[in-house]
Amino acid sequence: MSESGDDDSALLLELPKGVVSFFCAPRSLEGVGDLSARRALNNRERGRNKRNKHHEPSVFQQQREETGITMPEPVPADKPEGEAPEEPSEEAAPHPMEDDGPHPEGETVSTELTGLFVEKPPESTVAVTGSDIHFVAKVDTTKLARKPTMKWLKGKWLDLGSKAGKHMQFKETFDRNTKIYTYEMKIIKVVPGDAGGYRCEVTSKDKCDSSNFEISVEAAHQEEQADILSAFKRADAGEDEGDLDFSALLKATKKKKKAQKAPEQVDVWELLKSAHPCDYEKIAFEYGITDLRGMLKRLKKMKTVEPKHTEAFLKKLDSCYSVDKGKKIVLTCEVVDPMVQVKWLKNGQEIKPSAKYIIEANGNLRTLTINKTNLSDDAAYECVVGDDKSFTEVFVKEPPVTITKLMDDYHVVVGERVEFEIEVSEEGAHVMWFFEDIELHRDKDSTKYRFKKDGKKHTLIIQEATEADIGMYHAWTNGGHTKGELEVEEKELEVLQDIADLTVKATDSALFKCEVSDDKVTGKWFKDGVEVLPSDRIKMTHIGRFHRLIIDEVKPDDAGDYTFVPDGYALSLSAKLNFLEIKIDYVPRQDPPKIHLDATGSMVSQNTIIVVAGNKLRLDVEITGEPAPTVVWSKGDHEITETEGRVRVETKKDLSCFIIEGAEREDEGKYNIVVTNPAGEDKAILFVKIVDVPDPPESVKCTGVGEDCATITWQPPKFDGGAVVKGYLMERKKKGSSRWTKLNFDVYESTTYEAKRMIEGVLYEMRVFAVNSIGLSQPSLNSKPFMPIAPTSEPTRLTVSDVTDSTCSLKWLAPEKIGAGGLDGYIIEYCKDGDTEWVVANKDPCERQGYVVRGLPVGEKIHFRVVAINIAGRSPPATMAQPVTIREIVEYPKIRLPRDLRTKYTKKVGEKINLTIPFQGKPRPVATWYKDGEPIDPKMVNVRNSNVDSIFFIRSAERTHSGKYELVVQIENMEDRAAIDIRIVERPGPPRNVKVTDIWGFNAALEWEVPKDDGNCEIIGYTIQKADLKTKEWFTVYEHNRRTHCTCSDLIMGNEYMFRVYSENLCGLSDDNCPSKNTAAIEKTGLEFKPTPFKEKDMTCMPKFTRPLVDRSVVAGYSTAISCAVRGFPKPKIIWMKNKMILGEDPKFLMQNNQGVLTLNIRKPSTFDGGKYSCRAINDLGQDEVECRLDVRIPKDPDKEDKK
Repeated sequence: MSESGDDDSALLLELPKGVVSFFCAPRSLEGVGDLSARRALNNRERGRNKRNKHHEPSVFQQQREETGITMPEPVPADKPEGEAPEEPSEEAAPHPMEDDGPHPEGETVSTELTGLFVEKPPESTVAVTGSDIHFVAKVDTTKLARKPTMKWLKGKWLDLGSKAGKHMQFKETFDRNTKIYTYEMKIIKVVPGDAGGYRCEVTSKDKCDSSNFEISVEAAHQEEQADILSAFKRADAGEDEGDLDFSALLKATKKKKKAQKAPEQVDVWELLKSAHPCDYEKIAFEYGITDLRGMLKRLKKMKTVEPKHTEAFLKKLDSCYSVDKGKKIVLTCEVVDPMVQVKWLKNGQEIKPSAKYIIEANGNLRTLTINKTNLSDDAAYECVVGDDKSFTEVFVKEPPVTITKLMDDYHVVVGERVEFEIEVSEEGAHVMWFFEDIELHRDKDSTKYRFKKDGKKHTLIIQEATEADIGMYHAWTNGGHTKGELEVEEKELEVLQDIADLTVKATDSALFKCEVSDDKVTGKWFKDGVEVLPSDRIKMTHIGRFHRLIIDEVKPDDAGDYTFVPDGYALSLSAKLNFLEIKIDYVPRQDPPKIHLDATGSMVSQNTIIVVAGNKLRLDVEITGEPAPTVVWSKGDHEITETEGRVRVETKKDLSCFIIEGAEREDEGKYNIVVTNPAGEDKAILFVKIVDVPDPPESVKCTGVGEDCATITWQPPKFDGGAVVKGYLMERKKKGSSRWTKLNFDVYESTTYEAKRMIEGVLYEMRVFAVNSIGLSQPSLNSKPFMPIAPTSEPTRLTVSDVTDSTCSLKWLAPEKIGAGGLDGYIIEYCKDGDTEWVVANKDPCERQGYVVRGLPVGEKIHFRVVAINIAGRSPPATMAQPVTIREIVEYPKIRLPRDLRTKYTKKVGEKINLTIPFQGKPRPVATWYKDGEPIDPKMVNVRNSNVDSIFFIRSAERTHSGKYELVVQIENMEDRAAIDIRIVERPGPPRNVKVTDIWGFNAALEWEVPKDDGNCEIIGYTIQKADLKTKEWFTVYEHNRRTHCTCSDLIMGNEYMFRVYSENLCGLSDDNCPSKNTAAIEKTGLEFKPTPFKEKDMTCMPKFTRPLVDRSVVAGYSTAISCAVRGFPKPKIIWMKNKMILGEDPKFLMQNNQGVLTLNIRKPSTFDGGKYSCRAINDLGQDEVECRLDVRIPKDPDKEDKK
């Protein structure tokens, strides 16, 4: 019930069985307790709206298609041997959201187990509102390389992992024996909004599997004798839940929405076949078809049309094209006649060539290129050749538009303007607005909703909010969704000036005046409970916020209690009209003065008056005495004599009025009234107490945060306003936003509050209001921004990698769940076995996933644990099941020589040698290197040893580094050895004693000896070259000749040859060669050559152009060239002319003659350079001339053409 205090008592009358009625006495709503009446009704309405808002319509679940995400191929079910896999049929494949009908609660529909799932949730489940439902899925991981990832989804896009909390709970367990993961989802207290299609999806590397299931929710059967109050309780109120108050039910109630009839079953494909193509998208959205491309392909198959024979096209355009927004697309067709002209049309309008549309003809191919496509290019295109046409459609795919600024919640009063504002990632994007499940459109006949676009900003404007607008508002794009809640409260009517009691004499006028906060509020005047009607004497006015009742020529019957009641508010203002009768005493007398105080009016105790700050105090004190006494008001030592101003005294006959306009805190105190006349004196003391709203609370701060909650504390206000602080109201908002959301509607008494239902990783601010019986304080200063953040989960796989007599090396993996707070590092702690005191091993957080704990006692059993640290605090610790004994383990030394070093290791001179030889052993072994049985010289070889390996390094290898090296690893009297044979090689020296040993016919035999220096490796061959003594040009005869002799053949008769030989090894040919000591002369055999006499041919001819000049059309400013070809002997003289004028040494023209090809280069021609150009060739036998025309045109600006 209401917390308004003792005066807000309600009377419960006895009525027939099953009927309960409340009657509340009207009073001024000065206390905050009166607000709870209206809030109770608002809470009940909001609860009903919240229960309805959770049910997202299935149309939107089906419409929201995730764009740009490619899922892994699903794992196929195992097939028996010999059975071919079935091809899925498009008509036979059920829609993921389809359901064959509801099933009884608890009934499990059999599912075919395929792929990774061992057990799936039932395909259909019926739940009763308020009950709990539980789903289980099991995955076999025996054939998987890594842990699978499970997602629970609602519809196609909503990841339920972000909704985990009290309502939805998720659990994961692993059986090490069977290698089976068990995933569970539990929905606590099902609500109607939980109905719909769900999907559990498991992925592991390149494998995935999914299972669809449906949840139907039925209303619970209510008992006839249920408690009427519990029926109005909100089951999902959470922190807003409060006591019920029915006093606000006197106002107009919200009309219930009519239940919508279930849509009839319609064959969508029959509807699409008979519909016009322009209606396809509307029908697809209405019936939940999201794959528009697939829909068009299926319709195309259903509407098979015989292709018409055409004589103009060899190959028509494709039926449709698809392109991403902003990309280029090329439409190509092939015509029969390569010389025919074609026209390109877009939606029936001819396309003109431009920078955007490029039309090209290449032989039989005709192409239309559209650059930088946008949504306006999504149209029908035609290529027209005479009467034949080729049609196609271009679909421009718009990238998914995401929402970058989410919608804020609103809490307003009736009549205020509401603006829901979002920001999207693309300008000009299409945004759909919904109220609950109803789409909002721009209506010409109604101005209730307005839609505003400003670049990336989209705004939904509600001009004047009403209680009918309470609910959830949604904004949808093709790649995102956001929602905001609108809460509307009744306006609280504040009394700015109350009605004051009046005492008037006969024939005087009485004026009752009051001021309220809303200038649109009307009201009625009552006298003693009877409505006052206007007349000649009684007038009622309403000007702005002021309401006046004027009574002229007051009569005794006019005395009584007058009340003003505002329309539509449980509020009344009352005052009393006293009629003062004038009595005339003819016999003079003297009476001592007397002060008559009215202890029933504003006095709460004897001689104490309580006034609300800002209100008017008018204290009428009746004074008697003869003759008329003198009245003096004073506060302390200060006498109040003013008759005008904020604090004044008005004196009338037998009445003294003390008035304070707009009471302030400084007006509080004791006031003395002294009346005197010749007959005596009387005194009275009045205490005026000023009460006000309290000061705002102080020191609002966040003391702790969780994953979706935060703990807020504050200090009570320094001044409680003269009335006890009843409690506090809290509000929060996101940082950067200007919209505050109320967290409680009933006053909260404590100074510590836990705010819930927050989003992890988002910055929030809080403020607090103090509430007393007078009203609401000003808000406190905003708290410092805080962020709900949860600590990470514990680190995983904590293991020991090494132990010595005083150290222990630990390794672990990062936590599975880190969250928005990130990860700052790790803290390592240890304690002795049997002890409870943990010692911190590292002062600063360790960022690596490994740490060496030092200074441990030898032989002790030590427990270790690792804690992850972030801004939210410490995570649960990762521990090991058994303690670790700190004792070094002796391990025999062992060298693990790499496989490539077990044979000869060969390097060239000058190369770098860097060998890493791993070994093992505990304690740390001593590694020593030897060369040919002697310790190595550190000046020649660099060696660096570590705990686990030895590095052998030579910066620049030389021949002296060759030899047998031995590594000895020793621990006390135990050792291990490994030998490495290193050979440094270089190019060999030249062969020796090359000589010609025999000559016969066209052949010569050579022999030589091996080189003195083989370069420290085997000689793999020789290269033999020959040279004629006449030309002395060397030619290779043999390469890679492995013998030390060879025969050179095909020598030319009459020539004398010399030879040279190169040796070759792994490094290449020798730098020097060895020439032969003697030569080989091939003698002539007596053949004689008789040449035929030569007759010179006459080549003289007059000039003749074999290729003429060709007419050209060029663009001004771009260099060009014209060319022709001429022949003639003797070589003709070439003359270039323009318009029959010889071109001189003009640098603009460059004339070239290359083997009879004549070229005239014109540098950056202008319109002046256009005209007829001719070329003349002249020699002694005659002349010839050719000419052409050159047109120079000015380029056109495509942007200016588009503007025209």
